[in-house]
Amino acid sequence: MSELLGVPIDARLVVVLLAVTIAGLLRGFVGFGAALISVPVFSLVLGPRTAIAINAVMGLPAVFQLLPEAVRRAERPFVLPICLATFAATPMGTWALVAADPALMTVAISALVLVMVAFLGSGWRLRGHIGTSKLITAGVAGGLVQGVAGVGGPPVVAVALSRPGEASQQRANVLALMTAISLSSILPLLYYGLFTRQAVVIGLLLIPFYSAATALGARYFALGGQRHYRRAALATLAAVAIATLLASLRNYLEG
Repeated sequence: MSELLGVPIDARLVVVLLAVTIAGLLRGFVGFGAALISVPVFSLVLGPRTAIAINAVMGLPAVFQLLPEAVRRAERPFVLPICLATFAATPMGTWALVAADPALMTVAISALVLVMVAFLGSGWRLRGHIGTSKLITAGVAGGLVQGVAGVGGPPVVAVALSRPGEASQQRANVLALMTAISLSSILPLLYYGLFTRQAVVIGLLLIPFYSAATALGARYFALGGQRHYRRAALATLAAVAIATLLASLRNYLEG
């Protein structure tokens, strides 16, 4: 079977490119959700450690692509405690990723994504005043999940969406938090040697697809498409999570 840097040149390559495109659209549209699509698919094809490293490389330009809006509109007293806690907690999650069995981690990532989708889809909201302790807790949870599975967005996004405000304000807060989530994994991944040649090259090759899709997603948001997002996004995320969980369970049991 022909391969491109370890990615089989068959239907799985098409699935990878489709996942990258959908992930970019979600990232640009609502500011999060990309890793919930890309990491389980990459993990199934190339393994969880390589998957998270590829996702980090691929997503780095999009961080700066969306950063101007985050800097301009994000509420600093709200986002700063979460960001600092995220940076502190992510290395602990990355350590768990490196220490665990890769096959078992693939199953865990898919299951964790499904839990996160259910969490987001439940409509749960924090009640009452969101104090500093809750913000730090959310940041720690996001950092741990980011380190171990590369999908640290939902814990911090749930807190961001619990605040009242216009969609554009909430999205700016989400963009700022996702910037911290994305950047927090860079040094731990470097420290543990997960930025292999394969992961970096594949990530670089996927940047044009991901960045173009991110730009399209941001454009769609600007045109008022946010009113259609929630149901379609959650349905897509749930479908990917279920499919990858079943496939990874099969591979783990057969291995």
